[in-house]
Amino acid sequence: MIGIDEIREAAATIAGHVVRTPTVPSPGLSELLGVPVTTKLELLQRTGSFKARGATAKLLALTPAERAAGVVAVSGGNHGIALAHMAAALHIKATVVMARSAPRRAIDLVEAAGASLRLTDGMAEAFALTERLREEGLTLVHPFDDPLVIAGQGTVGLEFVEDTRGTGDTDDPGALTDVLVSIGGGGLIAGVAAVFEALRPGVRVWGVETVGATAMTEALAAGGPVTVPLSSVVTTLSAPSASRLTYDHVTALVEDVLVVPDAEAVQGVLDFAEHAKVWTEPAAGCLLPAARQVRERVGDGARLGLVVCGGNATTADITDWARRFGLR
Repeated sequence: MIGIDEIREAAATIAGHVVRTPTVPSPGLSELLGVPVTTKLELLQRTGSFKARGATAKLLALTPAERAAGVVAVSGGNHGIALAHMAAALHIKATVVMARSAPRRAIDLVEAAGASLRLTDGMAEAFALTERLREEGLTLVHPFDDPLVIAGQGTVGLEFVEDTRGTGDTDDPGALTDVLVSIGGGGLIAGVAAVFEALRPGVRVWGVETVGATAMTEALAAGGPVTVPLSSVVTTLSAPSASRLTYDHVTALVEDVLVVPDAEAVQGVLDFAEHAKVWTEPAAGCLLPAARQVRERVGDGARLGLVVCGGNATTADITDWARRFGLR
């Protein structure tokens, strides 16, 4: 289990390499959901998502020999973008493996950063190729199954706690009672939940997945990580399985994992734009329908914190999805 000391160490290590993103109350989302909402805007992070944090923590821990050999990562989009850019900044050769279904913008950004891009037919094949490249001598920068990466992602939670009173005391108008975090493989929620458990144990942490990308939900049902079929349009949440490390954190520290349909996740992007005035991606848009579920379960005393994990979706992407799902 990742502890608060490891996360504080990661925060000191990556300071100066990543952005300390804003934590702001959202009057628009508060009105929409009917309870106070505070947002942690990781979409304003370098490379457009929280992934820069974990990638940087891992890259800065490499030995000289590992730096010379180069690194490899598998990604549904955001992790690859982050690794490509942060490796370039640190003069480390990077190879990124992605499925062909990854967003076109993600593919373009990885190539523009100078990384070697390898495309596969699906995410399962991407993970398999990445393992072969690791065996050939590249150092794996795993998107979630790595203590250093989880500690790096946990710095999101550390900042969130520092920027809010977050005691869980509903008599405190500035408190957070519930924090929602999207789940792909579970690295972000593992780190964030570890922070809140250590510093604000009264705050409930909820995970959110989309239908067709339910690696953690299936792991919880099975009693451990299992491989799941992937069909969600939300490729940045489409891990073929959780890891034992992230599963253990979620089992111990997370209240529940909620699952929402793709259409509701895309609607969430539109709602974020209209009511919060920020442009997210469906991996963050899914938080809003899940937040409604949380409010129904905990009542009107809820004070919600949303980790807005990324914003790497184009207007064309969202327009296409909205048309597909009949959204306006």
